[in-house]
Parts: sequence; structure tokens; C-alpha cells
Amino acid sequence: MKNRYIGLFAAALLLSSGIDAQVKGDEDKDMTNKTKQRDQQAIDKAMNGWWKESMKTHEQRIQWWRDAKFGMFIHWGVYSLPGGEWKGKKVGGYAEHLMRKERITRAEYLELAHQFNPVHFDADKWVRDAKAAGMSYFIITAKHHDGFAMYDTKVSEFGLLKQTPFKRDPMAELAAACKKYGLKFGFYYSHAFDWEHPDAPGNDWEYKNPGGDQNLYGGRDWFDVHPELLPKAVKYVDEKAIPQIRELLLQYHPDIIWFDTPHKLPLSENIRILEAIRATDPNVVVNGRLVRTAAANFGDYKNTGDRPAEFAPVTGDWEAIPTTNESYGYSKFDDSHKPASFFIRLLAKAASRDGNLLLNIGPEGDGSFDQKDLDILNGIGAWTDKNRESIFKTHPSGLPLQSWGVTTKKDNRIYLHVFEWPSNGKLLVGGLSSVAKAYLLTDADKKSLQVQKNTGYIELTVPLKAADTSNTVIVMELDPKTGTTDSTRYITSNTTTRLLAFDATLKGKGFSFGDGKSGSYYVEGWKNAAQTISWTFKSVAPATYKVNIRYAVSAESAGSYVLTLGSFTFKDQVEALNKGSNTILKEAGQVTLPAGTHTLTITPEAIGGKELMKLFEVQLVPVKK
Repeated sequence: MKNRYIGLFAAALLLSSGIDAQVKGDEDKDMTNKTKQRDQQAIDKAMNGWWKESMKTHEQRIQWWRDAKFGMFIHWGVYSLPGGEWKGKKVGGYAEHLMRKERITRAEYLELAHQFNPVHFDADKWVRDAKAAGMSYFIITAKHHDGFAMYDTKVSEFGLLKQTPFKRDPMAELAAACKKYGLKFGFYYSHAFDWEHPDAPGNDWEYKNPGGDQNLYGGRDWFDVHPELLPKAVKYVDEKAIPQIRELLLQYHPDIIWFDTPHKLPLSENIRILEAIRATDPNVVVNGRLVRTAAANFGDYKNTGDRPAEFAPVTGDWEAIPTTNESYGYSKFDDSHKPASFFIRLLAKAASRDGNLLLNIGPEGDGSFDQKDLDILNGIGAWTDKNRESIFKTHPSGLPLQSWGVTTKKDNRIYLHVFEWPSNGKLLVGGLSSVAKAYLLTDADKKSLQVQKNTGYIELTVPLKAADTSNTVIVMELDPKTGTTDSTRYITSNTTTRLLAFDATLKGKGFSFGDGKSGSYYVEGWKNAAQTISWTFKSVAPATYKVNIRYAVSAESAGSYVLTLGSFTFKDQVEALNKGSNTILKEAGQVTLPAGTHTLTITPEAIGGKELMKLFEVQLVPVKK
């Protein structure tokens, strides 16, 4: 009998705990629904009210930015002093993330700030260096994720003038220098991450807040899983983020303000911040990383991936943010600087697709520029000084892709940015059948190049040696009635053709793009046999090419594929990566193509994992006889 009572009591406890768990689950669900309702109400209010009204002046607001094309991005703060080192240890990755990576307390970070004294800071020189490189706008970190204000803030004690020996306002000096030299000026402000504030997302080592590396409270979706924490974030936004943003707008009157990591805050808070901006200054340009929804990108333009090597397809106004090495803040250990030619070509690629390039450097803690960064800026400047008109205030030409480089257009001029100079002095330009005149942009005499007109393309006779191995620009002046004749790409036997997956025809649903970095300019999401990737192109004469395929794999990649090009067929298994390698470059064989139109197609034969592979490109390399 005693055991029976115990059993009944245990059953009652289980039933009670089950009911309590169900009630708690229902309460959590209700709270999550309330969070989503809050977000939707904020969207509706914006799209039917203040944001809709603000977009009436969008075209006037954004025009200077569209014309600017090329800007300077600066990541500079207390973290620049140690330069990627902490307590004698090298810290890898982004140097500006030192506080997070080393889990530095607010008090310890203040000790570091007390040593920050950039005696070599010279706003005039910084801006002159940017202008000499050809840059038209300038954006600097007023407050990064560390929460430390690099300007004269009255809102927080965690700032430059209050905590460092440097009793000057570098933001005011830079704003004045930009005005002096005719550059547009603006700020980066970390609105969603703030590692010093006890109520902001990010610091999970000292405050146990959500939004950090430990993925506390449900990780990325903390505000849905634990909406009871939302009042803390609201408090931070009300007490620090919005007041400081208003300070920046009212004290310095920037032309642009730049945000990042919006996913750290609930959507409703990001929208509130944008509403406060528009109420304070309706004319300031706001980038695309403050408020992003499926319904709309609430910013004035879109931001694509960081540190790009190639650009995925994107429509509308957009901007990419490369950096000279692999860190945005200064790192004494990062010597992975790209050559100036990399950025010269990247700038032309961006302009050819109607985008902007915002090139970042990280000044040192003493306020000076790393000599390696200066060398890059000087190299870019030497090119833009001679070729400026081929980039600024230009637009896409409307011509098809060209294997030797890219094209831009202004008025009746098309600019050919030739990266790969033709080995035999014959440059084929697809998509045009006539041109009034062609000449090298750097030729002061504008000596005409010989033009051979053909159906669908023209052929220019150019010097055997490129004027600039980074990017030689040829100007083609068009007759008013001249238009494009063909949208199909042409290949030739004097230039290697790279068929990027970003530029392919994607058939089937589920594909997505990598972010464009040197290790991720791929198409992924290749999950079923109905998905194919193809390129169509033309050749004007018979030629033989070596066919290479480049791809990456993950633990979920497996299967086999078939590459076809006319009568040429290549079947292969997806390979595993070799140790120390990030991608696979596979030679598929050689193919002889007759003159005419061709389509290269890659089709899955079998998919053994969750995806076939991550495809970067197919290369057609001319085979010399």
C-alpha cells in the first residue's frame, strides 16, 4: 500500500511537471510571437510612414555616392596600439576584435586606452593620401565593437578624450580635412555590438550577455528564444546607441553613416535606430547593414561581402569593402597585403557592374599609416591619376563579358579595361560591330588604333606590349546611332578565358552564392540532379583549349559530374581536398573548338552528400601549336 501511494504521488508530480512545462512552453511561444509582432509592427510603421516618406528624397541623397565610386575605409581605435598582440601573444584574425578574442574586461581595456597616444596622427595627411589614391569619400570608425568612442562624446565615459592622453578630437580634424580637399566624410558606428556596455549584445565573458561566441540564450536568435532579455537591449539603444549617433550627426554633419552586424539586435531595434537617424538628418546616406528584411533593404544602398576577389550578381546600388591585407584593424603580424594591381582591377570590376569600392586600411596605434599600405595607395594613385575618367561617373557599358577584362561607359565613350593583354596584338571586343575611333587613354595624342569591323564584334590592333600591366585602358568613341549587337561572350586563342560560376546560367532551384572572397567566389547549394550550370560563348576561329575546373568541397560534398562542351565530355568524381589546400584545380583535358557558338555545361551524375561541390570557375587555356 505504501508503494502504491508513492507511485501515485510520483505520477502526480510527473503530471504536474508536464503541465508546468507545457504552460512554460506556451508562455515562451507567446513571448516569441510578441517579439515577431513587434518586428512586423515596426516594419509596417516604417513602410507605410516615415521610411516611405524618406525614400522620396533618396535619389537626391544617393547621387554623390553613385558618382564617388571609390572611398577610403579606416578602422582605427585602441586596438590599433597592440596591433594583434596581447600579453606577448600573437592574436590572429581581425585585430580590431582583440577585446572579444582575448576576453578582455572593461577595466583592462581602459588600462590599454590610458596608453593610447597617437602622436603621429595627421588628419590632413590621411585625407591627402586618400585623395591622391583617387578616393572620393572617407569613412572612419567613430565607435567599433569595443564600444570605445573615438570622438568627443558626452554620452559615455568610455571614450578618447576622457580616457587617453590624446586630448584632441580626430573626427573633427578629419571632417575639416575632408571639407578642405573635397571628399565626402562619414562614420562607421557599431550599433549592435558593444563589448563595454552591460546591456548591449556581445560581451558574454564579463556580463554573460547574448550575441557572443558562447551562443548564450539561444545564440543568434536570442531575442526570439529569450524575449525577456529585450528590455536590456532597448535600454542600451536608448542610453547609448541612439544618443551617440545623434551626437555624430549633429556635431559633425557627416555625408554618410555606416553600420554592421544588424543580426545582433532584434529587427525592431534596428528600425528604431534608422527612424531616429531620419528624424535627425534626412539627407545623410545610410548603408545597407543597419536594417535588412525580406520585404526591403531599408538602407540607401546594399553592401556585399567583405574582402572580395570577385563579385556575385547584384542589382541596384551596392558597395564592397576590401582591405589591404586580411585584417581591418592594424595587425603587426599580417603581411598578406595584396599588390596595388589587385585593387586597380577590383575597382574596374566594381565600376563595370555599377558598384562602389570602399578600400580599408588600418592605421597604426601612433597614428601613422603602415608603409605597405602607403605603397598600395601610391600604386593605385599612379593609375587613377592617368585613368580617372574610365572609372568615375561611369556605368556598365551594356557589352557582354569580355575574356581580357571589363568595360565601363560614359556618354558616347566605352572604356576597355584590359587586364590580360593579347599576345598577338589583336584585341577582340564582343558586342559591337562599329566604332568611330579607338585609342589608348594615356596617349595624349589620341592616336587611332586600327579597327576591323565584323558582324557582332570588332578587332583592334594594339601595341604588342601593354602600357600598364595592371590595367591598360582603351577608349572607344561611338557614333550616336551605335548600339550593342550581341550579348554573347566571345573567346579567343590569345587570352585565357575564366568562366566564373558567378557569371553562369544557373538552371534549377536552390543555388546560392559565396561571398566573393578569394576562397569563396563560388556557387553552392548544388543538391539535386535537376540543377545545372552552363556558359554560352562564341569563337571566331578554330582553336584548341585546355579545360580546367576549379571547385571546393566540404564534409557534405560528394558525388560525380559530367562536363560537356560540344563533342567533348569529361566525367569525374568530386575529390577530397589535399592537406593544406583550399580548392581543387582539375585538368579535364583538351578540346578543339570550331568557329561558332558553344555551350559548356556541368551536370550532376550522382550526388552522394548534401551537395555536389562548390564551383568557382572553368578555365579555357589556349594551347599553342
